[in-house]
Amino acid sequence: MKLARNKKREETPVAPAKAEQNKNDLEIFDFSGEVAVSVRDVDLYYGDFQALKKINMNVPKRRITAMIGPSGCGKSTLLKTLNRMNDLVEGCRVEGTIEIGGRNIYDKATDLAALRKNVGMVFQKPNPFPMSVYDNIAYAPRTFGIRQKGKLDAIVERSLRQAAMWDELKDRLNKSALGLSGGQQQRLCIARALSVQPQVLLMDEPTSALDPISTGKIEELCSELKEQVTIVIVTHNMQQAARISDKTGFFLLGELVEFGDTDDIFTSPKHPETERYITGRFG
Repeated sequence: MKLARNKKREETPVAPAKAEQNKNDLEIFDFSGEVAVSVRDVDLYYGDFQALKKINMNVPKRRITAMIGPSGCGKSTLLKTLNRMNDLVEGCRVEGTIEIGGRNIYDKATDLAALRKNVGMVFQKPNPFPMSVYDNIAYAPRTFGIRQKGKLDAIVERSLRQAAMWDELKDRLNKSALGLSGGQQQRLCIARALSVQPQVLLMDEPTSALDPISTGKIEELCSELKEQVTIVIVTHNMQQAARISDKTGFFLLGELVEFGDTDDIFTSPKHPETERYITGRFG
């Protein structure tokens, strides 16, 4: 399977692929099983360079799965394949199968609007839209055709409560999101992603640019959200992975070296490369 790619963009919020689409018309994803994301024999190429090599992993539903490894090992690349952000990268092609909610997301018939409604994304650096707090969160629901103010009000409140920000921002809904602190902006981006009630939330080093207090709030939030949403997080902070994740995958040179329960990965890794990395001997 080879996919054409277009102009490269980085760390740009991905809007739903089809504007003004009634969400009742979207392709249905089935998350009734215990596995939210299944990755089978996935290879990814940038031109002639192979960035991912035969990746196989099952991400359990409503758990936190962390991906760790040194820079350039492929963990963020894999994360972006899970909502087809690599469609935006020229010369990129993906081979193998990725199933989310029972759907092969790289099938030509896949509804990208439905995919990106079900699979949200939070980036390394906070990237709120240059508009009010309210409009940031209402943006995606409006794109999916929700226009009634009462429904939008309810979505904004629900999303901010899920992100543990309602009390902080309920009196600032009409203020610019750019006036928030970095930590608040990142939690707002999480609230924005939650506005369309995704089943999977992808997080690419969401706390690397934040202070320790803000980092703690994001970690606490993730632990609460996993009761409702499957979270896949890329992190360079091994202590963070150990604190909040249920499953951990260790990546090296484009390969998934080891994947398993977080406690086992950090206390009794099976592969010497994993042990060397988590004990700080390289990386």
